Amino acid sequence: MITIVDYGSGNLRSVQKAFERLGATATITDDPNVVAAAERLVLPGVGAFGDAMRELDARGLVEPIQTHVRADRPFFGICMGLQLLFETGWEGGRHAGLGLLEGDVARFDIAPELKVPHMGWNTVSWRGATAARPPVADNGYFYFVHSYHAQPRDESIVAAVTDYGGPFCSAVRRGRLFATQFHPENSQRLGLDLLGSFLASA
Repeated sequence: MITIVDYGSGNLRSVQKAFERLGATATITDDPNVVAAAERLVLPGVGAFGDAMRELDARGLVEPIQTHVRADRPFFGICMGLQLLFETGWEGGRHAGLGLLEGDVARFDIAPELKVPHMGWNTVSWRGATAARPPVADNGYFYFVHSYHAQPRDESIVAAVTDYGGPFCSAVRRGRLFATQFHPENSQRLGLDLLGSFLASA
């Protein structure tokens, strides 16, 4: 059973359909009690960091997400769902995140010929010991849409990097927490393979 957190931040149905294609049962909910009881939790999302945190707080979802991750239960974050794990987001001012990972989320500061948002297909290079890497091709292409990126304070949690005017963190891993800046649900076969590895490892 996969529980997908609904805080009014888009692309929920595409995430649900991707898991269903893999044979998993996936439920979308904004009920904090359901989130608290989840076996495997998925936090997707697009949009602005501050707005996302306000919605999570208003729906009573902050504490059950924090408790789930701190208990090292299986967790998958996607796009905004990666960014919100960090202490601080700087989109439209300073905003406190979930504070589960040390670091902040900053806007791309790159050459003017590169457009922001970073949108489209780009390669992902996996880091860390071979046993800790997902069973997908290194330097494979995944789909991105974002203007901000995570800057982890602890380099050991960086699971993958991508180059866009310089390398940035495109995935993180700590225990049974895994999160990607890219959208596996929109990344065709490689994306499904990555979600499948989460189901298998969880």
